[in-house]
Amino acid sequence: MSNIDESQRQVAVTAHDLPLACPRPGAPLWARHPRVAIDLLKSATGEAACPYCGTVYRFTGERPKGHH
Repeated sequence: MSNIDESQRQVAVTAHDLPLACPRPGAPLWARHPRVAIDLLKSATGEAACPYCGTVYRFTGERPKGHH
């Protein structure tokens, strides 16, 4: 993860962090819930929120091109 702000529960992610799922590895115990995929690339704004904990993930940087 590129940047974590636990007080706001906002996470900036890059192409290196994809595929993205919440909770992230190493998340504190209070933030644990069933693992859910977060698809930022389908969002027009490049942002998506986790339906369980509300953490907002924001894509930054260059979007990946083609298949990986």
